[in-house]
Amino acid sequence: MTTPHVNPAFIGDDGIDDMGMPYKMKNSNSEPPPKEPKEREQWGKGVEFLMSCIAMSVGLGNVWRFPFTALDNGGGAFLIPYLVVLFLVGKPIYYLEMIIGQFSSRGSVKVFDLCPAMRGVGIGQVFSISMVTTYYVAIMGMTMRYLFDSFRYTLPWSQCDDSWNAVCVASIEKNTAHVLYNTTESFSVRLNSSQPISLNNLTGIDTLKPNKPTSSAELYFIKEVLREKKNINDGIGLPNWELVFGLFVSWLCVFAIIIKGVRSSGKASYFLAIFPYVIMAVLLIRAVTLPGSLDGIIYFIKPDWSKILDPTVWYAAVTQCFYSLSVCFGNIIMYSSYNKFGHNVHRDATIVTGLDTCTSLLAGFTIFGILGHLAHEIGTDDIRSVVKGGAGLAFISYPDAIAKFQSLPQIFSVLFFLMLFVLGIGSNIAMTSCTVTAVRDYFPKVKQWQCALGIATVSFCIGLAYVTPGGQFILTLVDYFGASMIALFLGIAELYVLGWAYGVDRLCKDAEFMMGRKVGAYWRLCWGVVTPVIMTSILVYFLATYTPLKYNDAVYPSWAYGIGWTITSFGILQVPIWIVVGTIRAPGSSWTMKLKNAFKPTNDWGPSDPLLREQYNKEIANEAISNQNLGCLGYIRKNIFG
Repeated sequence: MTTPHVNPAFIGDDGIDDMGMPYKMKNSNSEPPPKEPKEREQWGKGVEFLMSCIAMSVGLGNVWRFPFTALDNGGGAFLIPYLVVLFLVGKPIYYLEMIIGQFSSRGSVKVFDLCPAMRGVGIGQVFSISMVTTYYVAIMGMTMRYLFDSFRYTLPWSQCDDSWNAVCVASIEKNTAHVLYNTTESFSVRLNSSQPISLNNLTGIDTLKPNKPTSSAELYFIKEVLREKKNINDGIGLPNWELVFGLFVSWLCVFAIIIKGVRSSGKASYFLAIFPYVIMAVLLIRAVTLPGSLDGIIYFIKPDWSKILDPTVWYAAVTQCFYSLSVCFGNIIMYSSYNKFGHNVHRDATIVTGLDTCTSLLAGFTIFGILGHLAHEIGTDDIRSVVKGGAGLAFISYPDAIAKFQSLPQIFSVLFFLMLFVLGIGSNIAMTSCTVTAVRDYFPKVKQWQCALGIATVSFCIGLAYVTPGGQFILTLVDYFGASMIALFLGIAELYVLGWAYGVDRLCKDAEFMMGRKVGAYWRLCWGVVTPVIMTSILVYFLATYTPLKYNDAVYPSWAYGIGWTITSFGILQVPIWIVVGTIRAPGSSWTMKLKNAFKPTNDWGPSDPLLREQYNKEIANEAISNQNLGCLGYIRKNIFG
């Protein structure tokens, strides 16, 4: 039986030390306690951290990305690779980032004091998450537009409009499948509200293609909300003032919540984490009571076993898990850095990763229950025909179904878009706070509200590009080059740095020192071997199957690809740049010694409490002596197995 670690300077969430005494009883003798540095802000309660992590990880990706990704990659069969990836990639990284953030009380950049040469990983991640923040709030702006429209007496996307000048089928109408999906038969549709047009009057297949019948929900999204252009060869156009207003309101909400740091965002986390589940439960109950909903749910979970060994499916599972949990972006490190030393992050990591998967399934049942009803109402058995991917799932398919509700469609429209907005706020608070923390870690004299206001203002100005007629082209470009590619590369670099430069064995000892519990073989194997190998394989597959990015089958102009690769390069090149900077700054009489020291933790690395850090340094010094004669194979064996 192993004797648990006892440290007289340790303080748990409940204010009790390792010796079972209240903190206020310490230093009761006449000797005054040592003067401590200014304490880092902390969560008011441990549950606020948990709720904030739930609000961060459970977001828009669960509601519209997961259902469509699962459907497109084998339905129910997709759950097998997804759960395997969650177990071998998502959960280990989540726990790993919680440990290093809480142990060091440092944000996502300062935490790389554990390996100064690799500080570029943290800087690149902050750059990436800042890019994501700019377009994430733009999506929230569109959600706000739909939320306001949901209060109208007649939902505006349920009817056709004269100004659209398109072959429009009103979403409020039923039994329209033969109109929308069978252009070879004779039928009559409405070009505008007053002039019917029959496809019998049109000649030739080439005429049919540009006049393909389209639902009013889709036309409303394209013509009224996005005012979308067919390409951006001649520029992206001017911002839509209605979306600008939504963008402003969204940023105002984010700023108001983070204005006092975790003291204010922690209080808001209860609402941001719990309220979406209340709405989702209401929508699920409504969905399963609709005609045809069961067909949609069965279609969603029906397994296609032929795809189980397809590398594309496993790649989709990794990317879905990666972005759903928000790992390797710096958010988790930032949030856990505000924890009390000794908080049980193992429990929280298990809860959040499990809940995230359950939420994805719950959202899938809800969304596809509604889409099954939509297919039933328009009179088709092909549920896939009514499903739009990505943003179209939330802004086209779902509104199209809502428009067909017999009673009070406005209520369910308000609930759905309010849920999306709250989910978006919860995730964006984490992303913005990550950038704020990174700045304030290096410039502590900058006040929280000043930093938050500056970032919100700059991000709002950048976000104006996404609410233009060419905004979706820019959004897709930035998401691909500024988020996906950078995050994947830097995530792999982070895993190798923590697993081998810093060391799995030292990570495990840090966790044991902090929480008084040993780390099992599962975590060691994942951190040291399994997770980095899987992530590296995904990167190789990604590069091997790379194809030029498109949006709605439209190829980007050369200047757009140039901007995209410039964004990617800026994020990734932070790694070699800071290796050089770290080497120059490192102590040593030769360049070899400087390079070696640049990959070692700084002198002040460790717990923020001086007493804890002193004891920790003694233990690390003793450990270093015992590791002197291990050799290469001995080091590898000990690093993985302890």
